[in-house]
Amino acid sequence: MTNTPKQLGLLGKRTDVLQLPDADIEYRPGFLEHAAAMALFEQLLAETDWRQETVQVYGKSHLTPRLSCWMGDAGLDYQYSNMTMSPTPWSELLQTLKARLESATGDKFNSVLINLYRDGADSNGWHSDDEPELGESPVIASVSLGAVRDFKLRRKNKSGESYSLALEHGSLLMMRGSTQRYWQHQIPKRAHAGPRINLTFRFVY
Repeated sequence: MTNTPKQLGLLGKRTDVLQLPDADIEYRPGFLEHAAAMALFEQLLAETDWRQETVQVYGKSHLTPRLSCWMGDAGLDYQYSNMTMSPTPWSELLQTLKARLESATGDKFNSVLINLYRDGADSNGWHSDDEPELGESPVIASVSLGAVRDFKLRRKNKSGESYSLALEHGSLLMMRGSTQRYWQHQIPKRAHAGPRINLTFRFVY
């Protein structure tokens, strides 16, 4: 089944701006209508070419505690944690979602990293999306589908400043400006959580 733009559902209008220093972060709950977001979740779960990547941490190889897929324009290899990912061609479904995002946000994207958190034991450690190929002020558009998971932020300057936000099904989190320069974020483990898919759209130079 191929979704059309209409089938992706109505866009929510509410926007919450996180009042954090040296950050530009917006949260839009209900960005995708609930039922349409669930249909999107189920289709991505079934049709995505999920892989478990190996990353290098302090010279040791580790399997990532989640499954992922890198999708985007041809030739846009993406490197992080000493790992290089080559893009899967855009699906019609995600081209449609990308167009919706670009229309709603005014930003342009040429790639998306899709993560599957199979249950509450899957996670993503502290990091910033600050790879050189994302430019000096990366724009990250993060769409959440499925189980609610905690999104935690902490200031890089060791001041102890932190923030936690529950990312809901169908929501959109936008990170712009100097956010990646001054803040790290993570998705910690969460007991008894069900499966969740997260799509982080970005522009690779």
